[in-house]
Amino acid sequence: MIAALVIASFVVATITLIAVWVGPRLLPQSIAFEMDPDAPKPFGYRMAWLAIHTDDTAQVADLLGLAEGTPANWNSGIGTVYDDELGSSRLFLSPPIEGWTFVIGLSLPHPAGPAFVDKLTPLLLRLGQAFDDVQYYFTYPLIDFFAWVRVRDGRLVRAFAIGDEGVIWNKGRLTPEERALGMRLFDLRGVRERAGDIGGELVLYPTEEQVLQIARSWGLDPMSLARNDVQPGQGYVVRVPREWRAERVYNGSRSRAA
Repeated sequence: MIAALVIASFVVATITLIAVWVGPRLLPQSIAFEMDPDAPKPFGYRMAWLAIHTDDTAQVADLLGLAEGTPANWNSGIGTVYDDELGSSRLFLSPPIEGWTFVIGLSLPHPAGPAFVDKLTPLLLRLGQAFDDVQYYFTYPLIDFFAWVRVRDGRLVRAFAIGDEGVIWNKGRLTPEERALGMRLFDLRGVRERAGDIGGELVLYPTEEQVLQIARSWGLDPMSLARNDVQPGQGYVVRVPREWRAERVYNGSRSRAA
């Protein structure tokens, strides 16, 4: 009898330990974000972002169709979008800084070739109807993807994007800011269709520094936001709308989201 009680107690204790150890891993995990206002944190490398000339972050969220977010300061917000897991489904809507509001995250729609539905241009033009200057940037050297787009007074004036397949977008005239970079705009990264020693078509790519230089010329350099004269602020971490998911185009019609 005593032996049975000992064994039963041991089994109960073991089950309790397993429940304590495994249980929290099976339940949905809540995420706590720091909310105390803090100074802006730099970002830009290996990242995508919108720069919108406005102090009205609520209107930005409304036009983008972003659901009510969770308050978060710069430290938590930037940390979230750079996190491999959290960043795949969340964005950071920054507090206004020097008249600009940022929407930051790799899960923003990105320039797509003819095989995919273009979800970025309509989004930028929608913002452009409300704000006089709307900009988009994407820089990720690991996949050789770089892009910059500018909408002024509701009109797309410049859009350039390049990926591992070559140029995806090249719309509008070269801007003075791009022209000022001269031939330094591109660094040689590879050769396409190389044939022996004769060579072939050259594939030229921008660099992250050049994308950031364009951002600096058009508005604010996100890598230079952390300054002592900037007031602490609080933004929001928001989930990415499902309708932003990539969709292939077949025979001129949309397919289901990829």
